[in-house]
Amino acid sequence: MELNLHRLWIFMQVVEHQGFSAAAQKLYMSQPSVSNQVRRLEQSLRVTLIDRSGTRARPTAEGEVLAAYGKRVFLLAEEAVAAVRQVSGLVTGRLLVGGSTTVGTYLLPALLARYQRRHPAIDCDVFVGNYEAVQERLLAGGIGIAVVAGTPLGDRLVVESVLDEHLVLIAAPDHPLADRAAVTPDDLSAGGVRFLLREPGSQTRALQERVLADWGLAAAPHADISGPEAVKRCVAAGMGLALISEHAVVDELRAGTLAALPVTPAPQPRPISLVRRRDRLLSPAERAFLELLREVRHWPGEPDGGAGDTQDDDPCRC
Repeated sequence: MELNLHRLWIFMQVVEHQGFSAAAQKLYMSQPSVSNQVRRLEQSLRVTLIDRSGTRARPTAEGEVLAAYGKRVFLLAEEAVAAVRQVSGLVTGRLLVGGSTTVGTYLLPALLARYQRRHPAIDCDVFVGNYEAVQERLLAGGIGIAVVAGTPLGDRLVVESVLDEHLVLIAAPDHPLADRAAVTPDDLSAGGVRFLLREPGSQTRALQERVLADWGLAAAPHADISGPEAVKRCVAAGMGLALISEHAVVDELRAGTLAALPVTPAPQPRPISLVRRRDRLLSPAERAFLELLREVRHWPGEPDGGAGDTQDDDPCRC
């Protein structure tokens, strides 16, 4: 019995994209060619790997087992390439960084711009999603390194705190509490406030719930909103109040389209963490990104931003 790696890769694409046509587009192959390669793989293994009875191609029980091992095979191949490149140094390559939604939107762009100025031969890609999505890709080997809000737990992860951020409570500019010099949790409770929370699975959602519990408002009315941009627009429209990263609302607070409520006690800061898999060998490109991230002392736009790289011409020092 022989396992053809080319056919295995095609099979993996069919599983990932849940169809032969979608895999064919990804691989720049014809759909019949993809089907034929998977069929020949099934013949060589003497099992059915893909259930073709539904509208989507799904792996059989045998296919799920092979897909799990396939991920490990190709991850090991990537690590082998990374190990070889370590010998020759950082010359060319590709960097894929994962970021939880707030971090990926408001920190990583300026940071990766600096990285590319240092290493112009390295191509940079970014995957942004809520923490559950980032962690899933990290553990599966699709991402080698990620920067997320909070402090993830897990024996398979190496976690390093690199920055802090604060949440602020935002409201529409015409909200009755917007002109207060100070706001207490009792004011929020008496006002019958509705809180707009991030979607379940977001690290911000977990922190929002902890802060509301600390304020004695765990049972307050709330709505689920997906993503910080949607949260801001819903708050501006008057749908409720929201706890959101201070870095997500810099422009809106400056423009006066949102107002920050000075609540006492203020939410505690949360760490921004660098995360990688414990058993994964980092590529030279990933190690260079890790070194750059460890230099960062301030978010883009903060006073005294930038650390240790005075030759970089950053419009927003990070």
